[in-house]
Amino acid sequence: MVKAAGAAGAGMSMGTATLAPPASAAPFAHPGLLHTRTDLDRMAAKVKAGAKPYTAGFAKLAANRHAQSGWRANPQATVYRGSGSPENYRILYNDIHAAYQNALRYHSSGDAAHADTAVAILNAWSGKLTGLEGSADRFLAAGLYGYQYANAAELVREHEDFDLGRAQELMRNVFHPLSDDFLTRHNGAVVTNYWPNWDLTAIACGLATGIFCDDRRIVERAVEYFKHGDGMGSVRHAIPVVHDDGLGEWVEAGRDQGHALLGVGLMGTVCEMAWNQGIDLYGYDDSRFLKGAQYVAKWSLGGDVPYTANTRGKGAIGGWSGSETASGVATVDPAMTRPIWAMVAQHYTKRRGLPASYLTRAAAKAAPEGGGGDYGPNSGGFDQLGFGTLAFTRERAAAVSAAPSPGPVASEGAGGVRPQASASPVAGDDLAATGSGDVVGWAAGAGITAVAGGLLMLRRRGRAG
Repeated sequence: MVKAAGAAGAGMSMGTATLAPPASAAPFAHPGLLHTRTDLDRMAAKVKAGAKPYTAGFAKLAANRHAQSGWRANPQATVYRGSGSPENYRILYNDIHAAYQNALRYHSSGDAAHADTAVAILNAWSGKLTGLEGSADRFLAAGLYGYQYANAAELVREHEDFDLGRAQELMRNVFHPLSDDFLTRHNGAVVTNYWPNWDLTAIACGLATGIFCDDRRIVERAVEYFKHGDGMGSVRHAIPVVHDDGLGEWVEAGRDQGHALLGVGLMGTVCEMAWNQGIDLYGYDDSRFLKGAQYVAKWSLGGDVPYTANTRGKGAIGGWSGSETASGVATVDPAMTRPIWAMVAQHYTKRRGLPASYLTRAAAKAAPEGGGGDYGPNSGGFDQLGFGTLAFTRERAAAVSAAPSPGPVASEGAGGVRPQASASPVAGDDLAATGSGDVVGWAAGAGITAVAGGLLMLRRRGRAG
């Protein structure tokens, strides 16, 4: 990595032998992946009251063909993704999105038929799926569909017909092992051979598995890799440079727009799931993710952004080797959008009270956000669960906090779990130190209208780390 600013600690081995010992045995909060009980109650209340923009978000959900209670699962014993194999992974991601959307629709509307449908889909897959195979893309399948399956299952874990134990076995025995192996061995390649999204899918799967299965050791590993992992998906490798204007250079902007958007969505997913368990990755390293997300938002909206030439090693360990240099940002299509912005923008502006004009403009442009099935039939349109306008729109916190609450709370916050020392930054050290300021306004309407804003100026702390 060239210009990999702040990579101290990146050489830490992520092998099993180096894992931190389990910390507190305190249980995780459930539901507690992308949505907490507070989130679900807010959605239901706002939809019932006909409040905007929740009604627009719910209408988007209800119109999606995956969110219908008549959906029937088509489980497979083995799922293949990658060239040279009988690919059938599209069946899996369509069914998982149907389960998630039906579960979300149930919580928003109270219609039990949708909960029953979600349970039937998830039980069908946990009763049949035994393996993920194919090319290296099998690691993507494990990471993406693992974190998504866990999120759908988390929404119905208390349903009387849901087989929780079998779903946990599926996560532990099918999805998570591949993701864990990728973070350890990177498919036998040199560690920079794979772009950040490969690591980020695996981190998301690991974190979701640990929370869903109440396994603190797995959560610790995911958090540690996010902070200090060797691969390009750890936060200081994905965002290697923070510029004087406060924007954090997203390394995959040198590749293409679609993968950079995917990276923001995945990193946001990791941060949100961690936050809901009292672990603040959003604010880690002086809110480095905020700076990177602002960079991608500005660039995707057609703005000019700097880029530092980046050379990464490629090849297999003990085999062929080479390198590739990205010397500038790729071209963008300002019309390209993915349902990734609402969650990130709402966190920084509403929970933290930070200005984030490019994020709010990108979120406004994408609103009301849809989900799988609304962004084309190919796999890229199913990489995020979506529906952020419905799920993540919130009022600004009365008392803006720099970190998730360490104890049970009735308002927005951590999900009621005290952060363990090894999985949470220390207050005053890694947390955001940029001040609150006034939040760029979010206009209510059928969706969210675009807002104008200037450049976010963040205090530049330790460009070299």
